[in-house]
Amino acid sequence: MAELIDGKVLAAKLQGKLAQKTAKLKEKTGQTPGLVVILVGNNPASQIYVRNKERSALAAGFRSKVDRLPEETSQEELLRLIETYNQNPDWHGILVQLPLPDHIDDEAVLLAIDPDKDVDGFHPLNMGKLWSGHPVMIPATPAGIMEMFHEYGVELEGKRAVVIGRSNIVGKPMAQLLLAKNATVTLTHSRTHNLAKLAKRADILVVAIGRGHFVTKDFVKEGAVVIDVGMNRDENGKLIGDVKFDEVAEIASLITPVPGGVGPMTITMLMEQTYQAFKRSLES
Repeated sequence: MAELIDGKVLAAKLQGKLAQKTAKLKEKTGQTPGLVVILVGNNPASQIYVRNKERSALAAGFRSKVDRLPEETSQEELLRLIETYNQNPDWHGILVQLPLPDHIDDEAVLLAIDPDKDVDGFHPLNMGKLWSGHPVMIPATPAGIMEMFHEYGVELEGKRAVVIGRSNIVGKPMAQLLLAKNATVTLTHSRTHNLAKLAKRADILVVAIGRGHFVTKDFVKEGAVVIDVGMNRDENGKLIGDVKFDEVAEIASLITPVPGGVGPMTITMLMEQTYQAFKRSLES
């Protein structure tokens, strides 16, 4: 039976360390990291995510602000607001909660955020730095997964890693981070031929395909490390991952649960990147 990778426990441990680092820096400089989250519209899931981010920022000792804007906010208004935070040295992290309403172009919004304050790591400049092997701001979910590997002593060098899912938020940056640690990486997706056969060769399997219980034991090699990034609802409204946990846990060596796995680590890494952006602002 697989050992559980407990994201909640690890996140609490790292957030405790972050609060200590923040307090020390405040004592030394009289300043604190500032994180602003912009939420447009009333998406229920987004409301929950934003509340959790605000709670974590305050727990870390940050200055935290949430701008809740109405659904009908124009793209021009949103871009003007982002620019005010770009220019304001009191705010070190700017996060625009996705998804945005249909009339707003996500790409234009991501491009508008100062790359030095882009704690989501989605700006093309930050993506480029990651792919060129000089990461600064890294998408938070893959960054959190790398912390999990470190905490649980997962050896990556020379190992065969398969990532299922090719999004800019998880799949692609995850593949690059694994590659940087000398894993041999295969990036796959829903249209990959013989996907189960490919996945079954993996020592490390990261699943971010967005389909409930998509990965069964037929995809998993005995003793593999399985990371489930999925957040789906079944027919009864229960939260489930992309991995069929009960049967895969029988053969994996390590596995993340849903909920309580990757999710808490994502928010923790957003806070860590805000802290790092704050530190860099003090040095500049």
